[in-house]
Amino acid sequence: MTQIPNHERKTLILTGASRGIGHATVKRFSSAGWRVITCSRHPFPENCPWDAGPEDHIQVDLADPENTAEAIKEMRERLKDQGGRLNALVNNAAISPKGEGGARLGILETADSAWRQVFQVNFMAPVMLARGLLEELKAAQGSIVNVTSIAGTRVHPFAGSAYATSKAALAALTREMASDLGPLGIRVNAIAPGEIDTAILSPGTDKIVAEIPLRRLGLPEEVAKTVYYLCTEQSSYVTGSEIHINGGQHV
Repeated sequence: MTQIPNHERKTLILTGASRGIGHATVKRFSSAGWRVITCSRHPFPENCPWDAGPEDHIQVDLADPENTAEAIKEMRERLKDQGGRLNALVNNAAISPKGEGGARLGILETADSAWRQVFQVNFMAPVMLARGLLEELKAAQGSIVNVTSIAGTRVHPFAGSAYATSKAALAALTREMASDLGPLGIRVNAIAPGEIDTAILSPGTDKIVAEIPLRRLGLPEEVAKTVYYLCTEQSSYVTGSEIHINGGQHV
């Protein structure tokens, strides 16, 4: 198979790429011929089957604003290979602190420092990335997808208060970004996953599944397909939307 030169490929920057939904998204886009620049707190693992390798991976701690700003500079430098164009930015990285034994942290149990860290990663990092990569997104008439959560619209038995409110804020941010960036030709949407079969599922999830209309967990691949739809021409007139991917759990 002939390798497509970087400057002719569409490019995705994806945060939180190392597992679950992020890993499935990498596979979906790469199978369609996209260049995927992955970002996570961890260095590129030597045993990873992902073909692009460390040259398309950026190690960044999104909880650190200075490190995030440095990573954005590195992203812009790497995008010069694409003629300074970025077709899609997917803000998937998120943190959800737990108490002892994985207990849910409500507003009374969540330390001030944890609130700040959660909002920096889950909310402020997407703001910084969108603003920092604006020229590249504008050049490609690109798309932004923010990953929110079913916990952003209802009290969830496992997701803590800081996580839930950060995701509600991210949903509101999606609308604001769609309004502000639409005149520049940049579309902004969100996906709100429910119970997805990943490594971060909490004990007791089976009780929730029994109440989901489709009676099963979602698959990371199913979420990745929706992300791909929102980043391609198939959704060219869709912006400011939040798509629920939860098997009917929200009804």
